[in-house]
Amino acid sequence: MDGPEDSTGQPGPADRSHRSSVSSVGARAADVLVYLADDSMVPLAVENLPSLSAHELHRAIREVLQLPDIALDAFALWLVSPLLEVQLKPKHQPYKLGRQWQELLLRFTDAPDDDVAMDEPSLQFRRNVFFPKRRELQIHDKEVLRLLYEEAKGNVLASRYPCDVEDCEALGALVCRVQLGPYQPGQPTACALREKLDSFLPAHLCKRGHGLFAALRGRGAKAGTGEQGLLNAYRRVQEAAGSDGEREASLSPHYRAYLLKCHELPFYGCAFFHGEIDKPAQGFLHRGGRKPVSVAISLDGVHVIDCREKHVLLGLRFQELSWDHTSPEEEESVLWLEFDGDNEGTPVNKLLKIYSKQAELMSSLIEYCIELSQAAEPAASQEAGPTSASGSSPPPHQRPQLRRQGSVVCSRIQHLSTIDYVEEGLVSPTHLRKCQDKTDEPDLGEK
Repeated sequence: MDGPEDSTGQPGPADRSHRSSVSSVGARAADVLVYLADDSMVPLAVENLPSLSAHELHRAIREVLQLPDIALDAFALWLVSPLLEVQLKPKHQPYKLGRQWQELLLRFTDAPDDDVAMDEPSLQFRRNVFFPKRRELQIHDKEVLRLLYEEAKGNVLASRYPCDVEDCEALGALVCRVQLGPYQPGQPTACALREKLDSFLPAHLCKRGHGLFAALRGRGAKAGTGEQGLLNAYRRVQEAAGSDGEREASLSPHYRAYLLKCHELPFYGCAFFHGEIDKPAQGFLHRGGRKPVSVAISLDGVHVIDCREKHVLLGLRFQELSWDHTSPEEEESVLWLEFDGDNEGTPVNKLLKIYSKQAELMSSLIEYCIELSQAAEPAASQEAGPTSASGSSPPPHQRPQLRRQGSVVCSRIQHLSTIDYVEEGLVSPTHLRKCQDKTDEPDLGEK
């Protein structure tokens, strides 16, 4: 697949992957370890590793795991470390990119030299950023569903996917069902939940205060819920039709239910990038500073997430934004996002400045996601059918899902420091690219 299939991100799955994927390299053969989303390993004995492409390794993994053909599109190979995450193109040669890892870190991160010298990537088999959610709904293979479930669960538990507490409880209940089996009244379920609470809920929702679970002081959380809310949600998990043995053996419906719930999150399946934004000026001296953020980019749009508060600061669909980036050669590396807003009731254009050495990667990924989304619209319309039940054509875009008031996935534009202007004001909007403009993909340095 062509396009900038490169993404860099925050600590998360990378936290547990500071390890080498190449155990030995000889003149002809090498043992390669590929890590799955559940942290298990797939060992591969390959010939001529230095010249082996990601496509060839991908095929070898699918053969070992006996995955169906849809896995070719659903998953990709990634090079991942605590400092950087890169989704590989089929033509990339993982070994060569691994040898250039320090160069990539110096180019796309602000990591100290000592950390750069010690960092080493692992090879991971993870969800393809460019795999549409609508195709994910068509998957029936249990192992493919399990791998997607494990990756989504990891992102929820690591708070890479910010979730309202009600959604955390619903998702945690499905994890309970997968790990503990069907809910059984009268069984000591509460004890099992208490002992493994961080296996079901994000860590910031597992803080204990006075009493069993009184803290639950995570951002956006309601005090007094948590363990009891998780237990109530566990009781409500529906079982598939069939005999008791069949229901207990088949986890596919619960994997699918977890993924469907995650599909409600606007940033599901995204690539994560690290950046900083200006804080709004505060106090008499108007002191600001910068705030660390995650920039989540997917086929659905761009979301800027507050890393500390674990909520969305800004969410934009591609048709709602213009963008551009400045390179380090011009000035500090910056991604610019432009969108409509208002200033004390006056319609204005807003500019958000995201400082990041990964601005070039983000800009190219936005461009490529737009191209893929536009190319997929005719196919999606055909799948939906030419007309609705009333005989009229279906709407081109599905109505956005209603969000809870104060939901962590809603934009908090009032928390942003933006540059506001009108057409003839501070900045001309023609300085930023629109969806139809083209951009060159970044070069990862592989020859």
